[in-house]
Amino acid sequence: MRLVLAEDSALLREGLVRLLADEGHDVLAAVPDAPGLLTAVEEHRPDVVVTDVRMPPDNTDDGLRAALEIRRRRPGMAVLVLSQFVEKRYATQLLAAGSEGVGYLLKDRVAHVDDFLDALDRVAAGSTALDPEMVRQLMTGHADPLERLTPRERDVLHLMAQGHTNAALATRLHVSQSAVEKHVNTIFDKLDLMHVTGYSRRILAILRYLGS
Repeated sequence: MRLVLAEDSALLREGLVRLLADEGHDVLAAVPDAPGLLTAVEEHRPDVVVTDVRMPPDNTDDGLRAALEIRRRRPGMAVLVLSQFVEKRYATQLLAAGSEGVGYLLKDRVAHVDDFLDALDRVAAGSTALDPEMVRQLMTGHADPLERLTPRERDVLHLMAQGHTNAALATRLHVSQSAVEKHVNTIFDKLDLMHVTGYSRRILAILRYLGS
């Protein structure tokens, strides 16, 4: 199987390359961002694309948008999307473009090597592979978007509600400002605020938090 891989975490990216190579697959390119993914696909014409949802340059849904663009350009190309958390909207967008040769897995599933490789094989064969947790949530009602937040993301949102800037958040949480910005973007995304225009996403996130 010929693959192109996109993942911004160098550690996970190299781990996936080694895993796939050990299984006899040919990883034609392993890139850290969405523009690199589009370029690599055009250059190598792989059988399967494996991509993270959240990647540079915006660290939001760049990988997903790249996957949708790949499917638009090359409808028969198999795509397996990896996500840190369950996001029904992402899966819906991906499946709306055609369910044949499409997969959506949580990154935790990669640690279960057999499950990951089975999903990869099914996608490459033109079938659909959805993470069991995704299926479970699709079968249940809509959850409170705030329940999607991790404990650290809740801490960030709590401090945001107190009026702290990103720089102040970084100091209080003992992390880099870029790490805070990534958390904030994730919060906006999980609360379905990424594409809101005309209003401050920060204020809307705080209002949603205070009203919970």
